[in-house]
Amino acid sequence: MPHQNNLCGRHYYLTLTPYRMVILAFFVAHYYLSLFTQTFYLHRYAAHKMFTMNKFWERFFFLFTYICQGSSFLSPRAYALLHRMHHAYSDTELDPHSPLFSNNAFDMMWKTKNIYNDVLNNKYELAERFEGDYPVWQAVENFGDKWYSRLGWGTVYVLFYISFATAWWQYLLLPIHFLMGPIHGAIVNWGGHKYGYQNFDNHDHSKNTLAMDFLAFGELFQNNHHKLPMRVNFGVKWWEFDPTYVAIWTLDKARIIKIKRKNVQPKQRTKKLAQAA
Repeated sequence: MPHQNNLCGRHYYLTLTPYRMVILAFFVAHYYLSLFTQTFYLHRYAAHKMFTMNKFWERFFFLFTYICQGSSFLSPRAYALLHRMHHAYSDTELDPHSPLFSNNAFDMMWKTKNIYNDVLNNKYELAERFEGDYPVWQAVENFGDKWYSRLGWGTVYVLFYISFATAWWQYLLLPIHFLMGPIHGAIVNWGGHKYGYQNFDNHDHSKNTLAMDFLAFGELFQNNHHKLPMRVNFGVKWWEFDPTYVAIWTLDKARIIKIKRKNVQPKQRTKKLAQAA
C-alpha cells in the first residue's frame, strides 16, 4: 500500500507539472507579446514613424496590439502624443512621466494615467502641437478603451487561471496581466531615467539600464534613444543588443515594413554613381 501511495503521488505530480508550464507559458507569452507591440507599433511606429508599412499591415498590427495588450490596451494616438511630449520636455515638470517629479513608480504611473486620459479625450492643451502622423482606426481605438472591453479581457485571464492554475500564488500574476501596458511603461520610464550609464550628455537624466533590458526588448537604452530618437536600433555600442531591432530588420527584409534610411548626400551620391560607372 505505501508503494501504491508513492506511485499515486508521483503520478499526481507529473500530471500537474504540464499545468504549471501552461500558466508560465501564458504569462511569458502575454508579457512579451504585449511588450513587442508597445515598442514596435506604439513607440517606434506610431510615435516616431521610424519605418513605413501599407494600410493592410498598419491595420493588422493595430488589431494585433489590441489583442496582445488586451485589458491594458493603449491608444496609438494618445501614446504617440505622450511620447512626443516626453522627448520635448524630458525630465522637466512638463514631462508626462519623469521619475524626477514623482515619489515612486506607482505615483508616476498614476500621474501618467491621468495625463493619458486627458490626451485621449482632447483635454490636454499641451499635446496639441504634437498632433498628426500616427495610425488611426477609430472603431478599434474606441472599443479598446471601453470598460466592457477591459473587463472582458480581464475575465478571460481569470478564467484561464481558474482552468490551469495549480497553486494560490499563481493568481498573484493576474494584476500584471490586467495592467501589462502601463507596467511596461513604468519599467522603461522609471528605470531608464534613474539607473544605469550614459553614452551621451542629453541634458536630461536618461540612462541605459542594460541589466534590466531583458524586461524591455531594447527600450531601456533610453540614453541612446534620447540622443538619436530616429535611430531604429536602440543599441549603439557593439555589446548593446536591441531584440526589437532584429524583428524590425526581419520584417523589413520580408518587405512587410520599410525602414526609413537616411538619404545619400549629393556628394556621396555623385561618388557612388562614378564608382558604379
